[in-house]
Amino acid sequence: MNPKLPIHCPACEAALKVSQLLCESCSTSVNGTFSLPLFLKLQNDEQDFILKFLLNSGSLKEMAKQMNISYPTLRNKLDDLIEKIKQMQTDEDLPL
Repeated sequence: MNPKLPIHCPACEAALKVSQLLCESCSTSVNGTFSLPLFLKLQNDEQDFILKFLLNSGSLKEMAKQMNISYPTLRNKLDDLIEKIKQMQTDEDLPL
């Protein structure tokens, strides 16, 4: 199993930024301060939910059956995730 990319500092819980990218083919290194894409800022279970949603072609009914939970429960999870993503987008648009 591949380790997941950490998104929070293990010492203070602040959001982490990417500072280096490396090409394994030619060893080119790009340094700087880069923000993580919004999707990677989500918790692992939220990323897994989105992946399942895509793999089920957006069928909440099929997802609910596979996850053995009710459709309304699944719909609420999706609504909560949508609101979280909207808030994250709003937060990113604010100047520092």
